[in-house]
Order: sequence, then C-alpha cells, then structure tokens
Amino acid sequence: MSEPTLFLLLLGAPLAAALLAAVGSSASRAVAASTGLLALGALAAALGLAARVVEGGVPTWGPGELFRVDALSAVLAVCVAFVSALAVCLGPASETARHARTFRIFASLFAFTMLVAVTTNNVAVMWVAIEATTITSAVLVPLQVSRASVEASWKYILIGSVGIALAFVGTVLAYFDFVALAGARESALHWTVLMAAAPALHPAAMQLAFVFLLVGYGTKAGLAPMHTWLPDAHAEAPAALSAMMSGVLLAVALYAIVRWKAVVDLAVDGPLPDRLLIGLGLLSLALAALSLLGQRHYKRLLAYSSIEHTGLMCMGLALGPLGVFAAMLHLINHTAAKSMMFLLSGRIRERYGTADIRHVSGLLRTMPITGGLFVAGTLALVGLPPFGLFLSKLTLLRAGFAAGHAWLMAAVLALLAVAFVAFVGHLNRMLYGAPPAGVATGETGRGALVPLAACALVLVWLGLVLPAPLETLLDRIVEITTR
Repeated sequence: MSEPTLFLLLLGAPLAAALLAAVGSSASRAVAASTGLLALGALAAALGLAARVVEGGVPTWGPGELFRVDALSAVLAVCVAFVSALAVCLGPASETARHARTFRIFASLFAFTMLVAVTTNNVAVMWVAIEATTITSAVLVPLQVSRASVEASWKYILIGSVGIALAFVGTVLAYFDFVALAGARESALHWTVLMAAAPALHPAAMQLAFVFLLVGYGTKAGLAPMHTWLPDAHAEAPAALSAMMSGVLLAVALYAIVRWKAVVDLAVDGPLPDRLLIGLGLLSLALAALSLLGQRHYKRLLAYSSIEHTGLMCMGLALGPLGVFAAMLHLINHTAAKSMMFLLSGRIRERYGTADIRHVSGLLRTMPITGGLFVAGTLALVGLPPFGLFLSKLTLLRAGFAAGHAWLMAAVLALLAVAFVAFVGHLNRMLYGAPPAGVATGETGRGALVPLAACALVLVWLGLVLPAPLETLLDRIVEITTR
C-alpha cells in the first residue's frame, strides 16, 4: 500500500466512521460493525506507516509535506489508533441506541483530531488539532446527563481552553522569533524548519515561549497544578471515553511538549527546560500519590494514577537520552494498561451500579475474569514485574541516577511506594468479601474480554522482551529529540 493511501486511510477512516454513524440507523448492527472495521482500518494504516519508519523511511503527504511521520509520530499514531479501536468497538455496548450513536460519532471525531495532531508537521495545525480534541471529547463527558457530568464537562472545557490559549501564546512567540531571524515564510511553523533554525533563535524568547507551551500543553496532559479538570471528567465520562482520554489524549499533549522541547533545547544553552519538566513532574507525582490514599471512587483513583504516570514521563524527558527512551517506553505501556483498566471499570460499574469503592466487594467472586484482569492491570500500574511498566520505571530510575539526580530518584521511589500502598489497599477491598445483595454472579459479554486480555498479555510481553522494531523506534525518537 502506498504512503498516500496509508495517510488517507489513517485520517479518512475515523471521519468516514463518524459520517456513517451520523447518517445510519442508531440501532443498526451493520453500522456498529462498519464503524468498528473502520477503526481497525486506521490501526492497520498506523502500523503500516510505523513499518515504513522502522525500515528507515519518513513518510510524508500533503502540500508542503504538511503531514509527516517520523518515529515519534509513528509510536503515537499506533497508540491513538489502537485505543480508539478498542473504545469504538467496546464502548457503546452497554449504552442505549441513541447514546451509542452519539458516542460513535464523537469518539471517531476525537480519534481523528488526535491522529492529525501527531502526524502533522506543522505546529500550528497541531495546536488547532489539540484544541479540537477538547471540543470532540467534552461533548461525550455528559453522555449520561446529570448535574455532576455537565459540571465536569464545562470544567474540562474552561480549564482546557485556558491551557490551549497559553500554548497559543507560546507558539506565537516562537513564530515571531523565527520571523525576526529569517523573515516571513510559508513553512515557518513546520517542525522540521524550526529544528533547522533553532540554534540561531534567541534563547530568552524561546525560554519564555517554552514556559507558555509547557503550562499550556501541560494542562491538557494533566500535569499538576493544572490537573483539576481530569479527576472530575474521568469520574463522569463513559468508561470508553475515559480510556481514550487517559490512554492517549494525555500522551498526545505530552507529544506536543516533546516536539517543542526538541526545538528549545537547540536554542537554549541552559537547564531551565529540564528544571521546569522535573519540577512539574515531581509535583504531579507527589500530588497524585497523596491523593490516591483517600480516594473512594475507583474511576477517580485511575484518574489520579494517570497524573502520577504523566509526571513520571515528564521527568523522564529531562533526564537525558536514557530518560527520553524510558519516558516513551512508559507512554506505550501506560497506554495499554490505562485503556484496559478504564474499560474494565465500565464493566464493574455496570454490574455494581456504583463507582464507590466502599460499595464494591467480592469482585473475584462476582466477575472472576474481569476481576482477574483488574488485578493484573493494577499490578502493572504500580510497577510490579513481569509487566512492562516495571521495566520502564526501572529504566527511568537508572536514567535519573546516571544523570546525578540521586535525591530526586529517592523522592520518586518514596512517592511510588505511597502510590503502591494506596492502590493495593483499595484493590484488596474491592476483590474480597461478600458481594452486595442483588449483585448477579458471572461474566456477561465475554467477547469484550478477549481484547482486554490481549492488553494484559501485551503488558507482560513488553515486560519480558523489548521487540526489535519497537527498540528501533525508541532509539530514533531519542536521536531526533535530544541534543
């Protein structure tokens, strides 16, 4: 399949799925199957583009190479397409026909905006696409309309819009600095052009721009103290939307930070960018670890876990080449783990009728397969072997000690221990004891468990073996994003 065809399939499939869901019957199984197949088609295209990158190519498409897929884009495109396919195929199952139709329309558009963000070569188009992710996902937060869900949606819109406005300021500052250097050019906001010009850009201007960019995109990534929208949105959103938001939306925002940091590192000869990343990353980890202790809502528990892991990835980006390698490996593992966990949480909420941990007990007796997978996902998130997150956390710690941040890594270990105790304590209360009266026993919808079990197997696989193609992609990400 040619590269233009792969790009058309990658970006066209989610748009076609949204259109099909909009014009088709809300109760039609054919429409549901077709949107699922289109989501799988986008995943196949993402894998095809990633294979071209592994072979040494950098696929491009569009006027002026508007779309470009290097190793970083390839990894994110595969992650986005994978989680989107899971969400579209599994998400609407427990909803009414009308809700399922709404979900398929806006989840497909949400996937499209994220795929545009990670494949465009233009940082202004990337900004527009990330802004569009707020609109397409916020519509789905109150899919089940209630006062809490509407408030969560508005909070997400307001805080996300403020953040993206700050990112716009940073983008404009960088653009005017480039124009002052090279004059107005049509491709001035292409990432490849900015990278080539970066050593000649003004350090003070780029430092200021990075502050705005980090705070702006960090808001979308769920970094503290800009994280306050995230627990509320995840608590009220449908489980499949939470899987997309936590599994890949936060990663897409982090992707934008990585892109800009590569430019700023070439322009700025100083530690400011790394110090900012370490500071926000450590703050996010500390806030999340302490917040996990007192949680009573298992979807909010998973939301604070996302803040914890985003903080770890943020710190990894500041710890040199090995840290970047660890952060990107962690991103992949977190995508698989968190999307699986939120989809499992949807099954648990449907059975128990509540997301309150105090009212969920006897999970292993009530839903043995779902409960077993939930245990596996929890153990993966807290970083136990043989899961991939253990390997990525270990690599990140090695990078920190190698970079001379022994005290920082000691603090990270202490906070990870707090998160471990909190998570395992909550899990223990959910797994054992007598199920509440009226809660049925036995699994339903066993077909949905197959892809979720596959996620768990992927996490084990990545904990035991680092596949050669993935290692190649990660090595190339390090090459293109570090000095």
